[in-house]
Amino acid sequence: MTGPVDRRRAALYVVLLAMVAFYLAPLEAGLVTAFKTETGFLRTTPFVPPLGAEQFTVDAWRTAFGRLRQGLLNSVLMAVPATVLSALFGSLAAYGLTNLEWRGQVGVLVLFVAGVFLPYQSVLVPLTQFWSAVDLAGRVPLAVVGGNEGLIQLSITHIAYGVPICTVLFRSYYATLDEEMLEAARLDGASALTVYRRIVLPLSVPIFAVTLIYQFTNIWNDLLFALVLVNDPSNQVVTVALNELQGSFVNQYNLQMAGAFIAALPTLVVYVLFGEQFAKGVAGET
Repeated sequence: MTGPVDRRRAALYVVLLAMVAFYLAPLEAGLVTAFKTETGFLRTTPFVPPLGAEQFTVDAWRTAFGRLRQGLLNSVLMAVPATVLSALFGSLAAYGLTNLEWRGQVGVLVLFVAGVFLPYQSVLVPLTQFWSAVDLAGRVPLAVVGGNEGLIQLSITHIAYGVPICTVLFRSYYATLDEEMLEAARLDGASALTVYRRIVLPLSVPIFAVTLIYQFTNIWNDLLFALVLVNDPSNQVVTVALNELQGSFVNQYNLQMAGAFIAALPTLVVYVLFGEQFAKGVAGET
């Protein structure tokens, strides 16, 4: 005989399963569509798997990868240094704003917090004017730039735009560190940089995982800055290349879905690699 507790638990499981099905249904439909031929897509509903050689194909995946390959490489070259440097600079800034005392600290923190809420659209005009004035190709040796001015500009822009949110995330984490431990290191003669390098930095692995996943996902998925700053077709990132998979006259839904999954794969890999540390960082564990 089942009691009221068992019935409530069963009802909870039903609700959870319904929510899982609701959120996974679009992914299932997209994945199924990516393996369908044009005929299979037109003759079946989005949730029905392709049946038979007439409906099943992997050509869309091959075509999508071929057209996105250069964009994937460009995104890696742009996103990886931007992610790492923005997290590192945010960590240093947060350490200076949390564990050190100096005049004007609160005002600087307010500027960082304000930077978090600046939308991309509000900085497009001054951003393009800034990069036009800087003239990266004319100021940096050609061997360093290597024809990748747009990618370098895009990477630096994401670093600058990511430092505020990284600083806020790191500061909330550093506020939980044992101040007595840091003070003991200072009394032993350790400099501020030594305390950061030998004590704070090793304890920052979980929050680094949080910021790396957050930043990499945002930078990888960005389309607006990429459209504005990258003019060379050979330097376009994967989001721009994915946008160009849309046909001019006929929408190839299987090609677009395959491209979307290929473009999303790197962010999934990053989460799998840092998932455990990400959970610790979100929970505030050291």
